[in-house]
Amino acid sequence: MGTFSKGILGGFSGKVGNVVGARWRGKDIMRSLPQRGNYTPTQAQLDQRERFKTVIQFLTPIKGIVSAYYGKQQGDKSTFNLATGYHLKEALVPDGLDSYNIDYPKVLIAKGDLNGLTNGSATPAANQQLTLSWDDNSGQGNASATDALIVVVYCEALQAFETANPAGTRDETTIQMPLPGYWAGQEVHIWVSFVTADKKLAATSTYLGAVTVT
Repeated sequence: MGTFSKGILGGFSGKVGNVVGARWRGKDIMRSLPQRGNYTPTQAQLDQRERFKTVIQFLTPIKGIVSAYYGKQQGDKSTFNLATGYHLKEALVPDGLDSYNIDYPKVLIAKGDLNGLTNGSATPAANQQLTLSWDDNSGQGNASATDALIVVVYCEALQAFETANPAGTRDETTIQMPLPGYWAGQEVHIWVSFVTADKKLAATSTYLGAVTVT
């Protein structure tokens, strides 16, 4: 793989003859087409593919929330890229020899410098609802009463998410989060965060644990 800058052709993408042009990490690159043949990936490559697949399958359904509230883009790395990198390094646990599971307490749906949740809790309520409660810490640091609560709920058995954006404001201290009726009896995992009213600053999310929907 080679890099180039401002040649007579400038940057390009796609295939020209046996060369492929692309842009990678802010640089124009050229590489030759891969040679066809009998290629067997190494165990390390298979392992990395499985790790990547596990993280992407988990994060993609909530990409809108993660992309909006997971810090700020760094160079060519989008906020979703940054979230993917974090979860690859920090939020996977091995499941057997060649597969992985998400380590739910380490999942972050948002990341930032806004004051987060204080004394948060989640309890099941009637009719497939969750009661989410927390202390109103408005006025502490950069916390404001109008900060919006973001909620993400995941059911592993159904491989399904429910989200609320927003679900309430910091000063409410309690909200009801409705879930689908067919989630009754299922265990769910809950994450929450706050974002400012102008959506420019988010809090690093809090994991509220796992509860069984009634």
